[in-house]
Amino acid sequence: MIALTAAEIAAATGGEVRATGPGPLVVSGAVVTDSRDVETGGLFVALPGEHVDGHDYAATAAAAGAALILAARPVHAADGTELPSVVVEDVERALGDLARDVLERLREAGQAPGGSGLRVIGVTGSVGKTTTKDLLAQLCGAAGPTIAPVRSFNNEIGLPLTVLRADESTRFLVLEMGASGPGHLTYLTRIAPPDVAVVLVVGQAHLGGFGGIDAVATAKAEIVQGLVSDGIAVLNADDPRVSAMASLAPGEIVLFGAAPASDVRAVDVEMDRAGRARFTLVTADEEARVELRLVGEHHVHNALAAAAAALAVGLTLDEVAAGLTAADALSPHRMHVVDRADGVTVVDDSYNANPDSMRAALKALAVLAGRDRRSIAVLGEMLELGPGSREAHDALGTLVVRLNIGLTVVVGEGARGIRDGANREGSWGDEVVLVDDLENARLLLEHELRPGDVVLVKSSYGAGLWQLGDLLVEGGGAA
Repeated sequence: MIALTAAEIAAATGGEVRATGPGPLVVSGAVVTDSRDVETGGLFVALPGEHVDGHDYAATAAAAGAALILAARPVHAADGTELPSVVVEDVERALGDLARDVLERLREAGQAPGGSGLRVIGVTGSVGKTTTKDLLAQLCGAAGPTIAPVRSFNNEIGLPLTVLRADESTRFLVLEMGASGPGHLTYLTRIAPPDVAVVLVVGQAHLGGFGGIDAVATAKAEIVQGLVSDGIAVLNADDPRVSAMASLAPGEIVLFGAAPASDVRAVDVEMDRAGRARFTLVTADEEARVELRLVGEHHVHNALAAAAAALAVGLTLDEVAAGLTAADALSPHRMHVVDRADGVTVVDDSYNANPDSMRAALKALAVLAGRDRRSIAVLGEMLELGPGSREAHDALGTLVVRLNIGLTVVVGEGARGIRDGANREGSWGDEVVLVDDLENARLLLEHELRPGDVVLVKSSYGAGLWQLGDLLVEGGGAA
């Protein structure tokens, strides 16, 4: 974070400075919410939680070098001495207020002669946010100092923490913006109004929090409405709910996709035996060849979105094509492909799941296995789908049969619909097995896996299959 005094932090958050001593206290280190991550001179944000209260760790944070605590009440060291703090009414909201203030300062500095010309890129969508963010981080990182979220820091806590990592040298700030209900993106864009807003797709993620697909579209459109006054909307031309957001854009609109009307398109798409896409990246005036390292045809869509956003902030087409060709998967449990020493290939896509991402992963599994290898899908529950959950799981069962997946292991009662849908579609039963939990899935795979198999692991994060993904990637049989 840029250096700020306790008084400046209090002014930004509407808080009260306490116990800082007679001179100005300066915070010059990182802003963190975990006392184990404290850096000397940093700010520790004491967030209250359902199970852990950050205030209980204020003394630990101070002992580790935190210069100041952002808290909802006075905090004390082990000996009872009051610790330097800024006390606010709502710590989470104060974190957002501080991030907004810091970004405004950085934008002003960036616009001054010799400034970085900071550009903020926001990315949202029901699927593909993290991969697109990771691609953009690599594209922009090759062109100048870039800050992007670690993992999926895309909510009311993670986004401010990402913003607060930026400093005067930052040229690109890439932000992933997630929403599980109406108003969430409005809140995030008030903290960090994007110069470029990317909307990937309106899908069936978190339907339980929205109430329907049209409500998802309305909520995702909040990022377009949150653009700066001359901001650029980068929209998926192939999704009518997304392309319709053009009417809300305050300025320039850039369309990406396969549709002829797209400003940024992929043509001559081919898939290699490893499930990686090759294509020609086309704009109105230029074209360049791209060969992705990411597995799955659905990543062409993510690459187009990243390309369109990177072009919008000034990168050349050649820079974008070279960057996409060199880009790797950065975040864990997202189509992470590992060829084990025993001849088994693991596709760990277990971070999260919704019907759209499940379909994409299953199709990628079928391509990767091809005709010569057995495909195995280990699938857990998709959470937060609302009343349509059973129907969505049933549809996946239909798909695994139609894709001729060799073996599908359905984990947990919540995912039972996958097995039932497969049986109705024509599975004889041996190809689809329902197990109670992760341990039973592990034991089944330990017995079942053999050299040449390609196994996909996928579910919503809360279903816990990422633990099985880790075990499979580590090898040693299924364990």
